[in-house]
Amino acid sequence: MSFSKWIGGALGWSFGGPIGAIIGLAIGSMFDAVTNGDKSPFLGEGQPQNRRTTYRTQPRQRPQTQSGDFEVSLLILASIVIKADGVQDQRELDFVRQQFVNMYGKERANHAFKLFKGINSQNNISTRQVCLQIKQMMDHPSRLQLMHFLFGIAKADGTVTEDEERQIYTMAGYLGISSRDYESIKAMFYNSSDNAYKILEIDKSATVDEIKKAYRNMAKKYHPDKVIHLGKEHQKGAEEKFRQVQAAYEQIQKERGF
Repeated sequence: MSFSKWIGGALGWSFGGPIGAIIGLAIGSMFDAVTNGDKSPFLGEGQPQNRRTTYRTQPRQRPQTQSGDFEVSLLILASIVIKADGVQDQRELDFVRQQFVNMYGKERANHAFKLFKGINSQNNISTRQVCLQIKQMMDHPSRLQLMHFLFGIAKADGTVTEDEERQIYTMAGYLGISSRDYESIKAMFYNSSDNAYKILEIDKSATVDEIKKAYRNMAKKYHPDKVIHLGKEHQKGAEEKFRQVQAAYEQIQKERGF
């Protein structure tokens, strides 16, 4: 698939609003590189076809998020998290690239990472504006999946710094992620005695019945089918989250003996 077909056919609502502006600047910088004699970032392809879109401040109905919308949102938020501690660690960049290879295959990942470099070169991205657009246009399960991926990026160099955690926490607020959901996903990337309870969004004092109920609720919330509209590639990421919920429940079962 050519870059022009990928960028022109995979995106829906993200062509508009602040995210659309960021994409435009990124693509512009890529074409500037070609004009200056660098190797074509589009692998010999021409400029994407123009596509007129509208972005409503208060849409009547949330449009369905396409795989490309999620992909671009991920690239922008990943860039912000990687820069949060003032150091762009190569391990974090490699994690982003490898995750995209795992999800999309080498060709599509190549296109995505070229766009990512154009996004990552921008220093004036408004976290608030981007997140508010995502909150408005993207469904809740997909936003939870974004959170999970962002923590994975932050942890790629072995530890989540305070600056990175603070940045992801800020994003979670703008994205409309509750504190319980945030703590649940965060707990999947830390080791502590009560992490299993945090993942299930319960206290250590919970009864067996409460634990079982919490597991059923979390299994429904994090079920891979919740993001089926994003394509099989993103269901794989959701499956990891689902397995962590199962592992947390099994750990508590073993500790409590039920």
